[in-house]
Amino acid sequence: MKMQNAALALLAASLVTGCATGPNRKPGDPFEPVNRAIFKVNDAIDTNIAVPVAKGYEKVTPEPIRTAISNFFSNLGDLGNAANNLLQLNITDATEDIMRFAFNSTFGLGGLLDWATPAGLPKHDQDFGLTLGHWGVPAGPYLVLPLFGPSSVRDSIGLAVDVRFNPLNYMEPALRNPLYVAQFVSKRSDLLGASDLLQQAALDKYSFVRDAVTQQRQARLRHNGTSPAPLPDYGDPDAPASGAAATGATGVPNYADPGESASEPAAKPAAGASSPSGDNGGKGNVPDYTDPGDAASSPVPASAPAAP
Repeated sequence: MKMQNAALALLAASLVTGCATGPNRKPGDPFEPVNRAIFKVNDAIDTNIAVPVAKGYEKVTPEPIRTAISNFFSNLGDLGNAANNLLQLNITDATEDIMRFAFNSTFGLGGLLDWATPAGLPKHDQDFGLTLGHWGVPAGPYLVLPLFGPSSVRDSIGLAVDVRFNPLNYMEPALRNPLYVAQFVSKRSDLLGASDLLQQAALDKYSFVRDAVTQQRQARLRHNGTSPAPLPDYGDPDAPASGAAATGATGVPNYADPGESASEPAAKPAAGASSPSGDNGGKGNVPDYTDPGDAASSPVPASAPAAP
């Protein structure tokens, strides 16, 4: 409850203070001056506190244990994914989320091991912001929340609701608070590579993060609840073409070399008849590229003498 109230208070403060903006603001980011100030503070906290803690955690914690901790919190997140998929009427995805949670909680030692993904149950990443967008709620202006980072008006409201979907919120404070810290450190450790890339690639970190987050949220909303299109079937180039595949009936073009031998033996041409495959006197099924004009220069055999 405290985290929810804090998020709403920070959102209200951002909306109020962001009204006094300069004339050169970007469409979709009318609160840019305030957003930049909050982003600068967040970046300083991340650089001086979060990143060193995450690197220390990565250095002293073996990779299998880090993976188990990440799996544990990911397993808890499947409950929120299931709730949002139900709100979006994505019954199939919600069923898979519930099955993932039950499967990993039972056979994965409380979620420390992820057996659901190899078993064919895909992971869905949903939140209430995407649920609101699914039902037509616009994203609204871009916002940078203190400590929570890049967001929007719609996603900020969704963040307050997502807290209610998190099972950690219903635990005792003595257990809940250390788990929240462990979850943050685990997630920040997983993003160390992305932050290093951001430091190297971005000339203006604020603009880079804003555009990347906005496009990513739009793409997730656009493809929300849909399965990716299947990859084209290009066949096995080493497999011999036969039957329907050889004739292109499967929709795959036939790129076979016309000079190669056909899969079925051609009928032997009659005596005196030219070979349709251009075998050049029994030299194999090689196309005949001789100049037709050369035939006129070849000597004509003399006719047999008449019988006396």
